[in-house]
Amino acid sequence: MLWKRARRSDNVVDARGGGLRFGGKGLTLGGIAAVVLVGLLTGQDPLQILGQLMNQSGSTVSPPSTQEAGAPPAGDPQVDFARAVLGDTEDTWRALFQQAGRQYQDPTLVLFSGGIGSACGFASSASGPFYCPGDRQVYLDLDFFREMARRFSAAGDFAQAYVIAHEVGHHVQTLLGVSAKVDEARRRGAPMEGAGGLSVRLELQADCLAGVWAHHAQRRLDWLEPGDLEEALNAANAIGDDRLQRQTRGQVVPDSFTHGTSAQRVHWFKAGFEGGDPNRCDTFQARAL
Repeated sequence: MLWKRARRSDNVVDARGGGLRFGGKGLTLGGIAAVVLVGLLTGQDPLQILGQLMNQSGSTVSPPSTQEAGAPPAGDPQVDFARAVLGDTEDTWRALFQQAGRQYQDPTLVLFSGGIGSACGFASSASGPFYCPGDRQVYLDLDFFREMARRFSAAGDFAQAYVIAHEVGHHVQTLLGVSAKVDEARRRGAPMEGAGGLSVRLELQADCLAGVWAHHAQRRLDWLEPGDLEEALNAANAIGDDRLQRQTRGQVVPDSFTHGTSAQRVHWFKAGFEGGDPNRCDTFQARAL
């Protein structure tokens, strides 16, 4: 992927200073992952486990917040890559919104390490990248890309670009009012989890919107190299609910799906990529996902 052809975004801030603090020491990504694993095995909330550890040690857990963020360092290739991908999502969605008679509002990409506080509450690196509609910011621990390669065999720069574009897709949903409608339906008691739940439909639409971005980025920059598209499809396949549940639980429980199966995630990314038309991403009206 010839990502250096892209314009760099100025909407990236660095909140990695110090990482998550626990007991006077920094809690590493591996340490947080261990807590999450214990939670999965025991059925406990990982945050409750952290709280118990905090009480036992008489210490406090204090994640950094975006108020502590500053400009990212120059000369870091990973940061430069993230700025390039975010910059091109801005160019793509600004143009598409303008064509629709709307104005796109750029999100901010917050880089963090260990854990972070946002308008959506506390999140650890083990939860993966996320978008918070409350502050309209994308949150990313760059170590996640190493985890993708190590745990999911989903390596490659275009696979990483897909991850960022998916979270930006959630920002697009927020601007279009989709996220608010889903949240309203959730408050009314509409089913969120499960094979056809609203959470799955929301996530699959974000996959499709990531594909829309990839289509227009390729037309504009001609930056994909042989194997790049396969990298993104492999990443989508690697993080499907069915595959992740089989790896962590040993069985698949469709009623607890939140993001969609591997096949569904690949299908909707390809639907966006092949046509480049956001109107083809209406997963909420689709009878079959």
